[in-house]
Amino acid sequence: MTAHTKGEASQPKRDIVVIGASSGGVTALMELVRSLPHDFPAPILVVQHMAPYVDSILPQLMSRVSALPAKHPQDGEQVQPGTIYVARPDHHLLIEDDKVLVKRGPKENRFRPSVDALFRSAAYEYGPRVIGVVLTGYLDDGTSGLWCIQRLGGVTVVQDPHDAHSPAMPTNALEYVKADYIVPLAELAALLVKLTLEPAPAEPAVTKEDLDRMEIELSIAKNNNAFEMGIIDKGKLTAFTCPECHGALTQLVEGKLIRFRCHTGHAYTISALLSEVTESVEAILYQSMRGLEESKMLLQHLGEHFEEEGQQAIANTFFAKAEETGRQSRIVHSSIFKHESLSGDIAPRRPNRRTK
Repeated sequence: MTAHTKGEASQPKRDIVVIGASSGGVTALMELVRSLPHDFPAPILVVQHMAPYVDSILPQLMSRVSALPAKHPQDGEQVQPGTIYVARPDHHLLIEDDKVLVKRGPKENRFRPSVDALFRSAAYEYGPRVIGVVLTGYLDDGTSGLWCIQRLGGVTVVQDPHDAHSPAMPTNALEYVKADYIVPLAELAALLVKLTLEPAPAEPAVTKEDLDRMEIELSIAKNNNAFEMGIIDKGKLTAFTCPECHGALTQLVEGKLIRFRCHTGHAYTISALLSEVTESVEAILYQSMRGLEESKMLLQHLGEHFEEEGQQAIANTFFAKAEETGRQSRIVHSSIFKHESLSGDIAPRRPNRRTK
């Protein structure tokens, strides 16, 4: 494989496949790779969300059922056609100059590895040669990356939300990207084979602003300094702060999609930011309830002490304060269970089936 640099006259085929999945993704990926032929002509790079502390055996599981070899690649490893590269836990998976990059850049949408980071790197490097696939999962990691793939001329594929174990990721992608193909999982392998036989189209005209922002975000994923890269100048500085590090958040716009990046590099869509903020609020409420309950126990203890000492008037004062603190604690307790977990998925969406 040779990277297709901007300005080359030749038109290679669509020969870079990137796939993102979250909840329900392991089962979906196993079904997909089981159906791919042994002579599949493109490398496949996969981000499956997983906890950072797990010892992933996903490549071994894939290799058992697929005609293609699967692996966790090493940083800088040369990309080969017909090989499945699976992101390591707690590491971004990127592609550049026909090499796989394994980096620990800032989290995106609370995840590392990030689907968006992989998709964005493939789009920036290979443009129309890229086939981007969003599978089952929660929230909306992959939406921004899929938009980048389409913006730079790649083909976009989304699993039919009605066919997905968790439809949120496909549904959110379809809200902001007019996918070229929306298919059930059972039809995906045949579609990928068909697409890899097609010549890549000519590169579309892309604004320098879009390219500069993608380049900076790719550098951030590689763990370069976001502040020094000038990310805060690529959008509108907001009054919001990053839930992860409390840095200032800059608002970025991609088509209809609004995202945020902090000056240290963490990135959020609206859904991810709302979800993270509401979780932080819940944690604060629990801390408040704990503090009030500890205060009540201390006041009760002091009241009992003065009662034993025969100082009933003082004891009654502490008992009254303990009771009032208990009422406050119950109010906070009730607030926790009434607190709605919010995300950008508040409004119902009805994705339209659209195929080429």
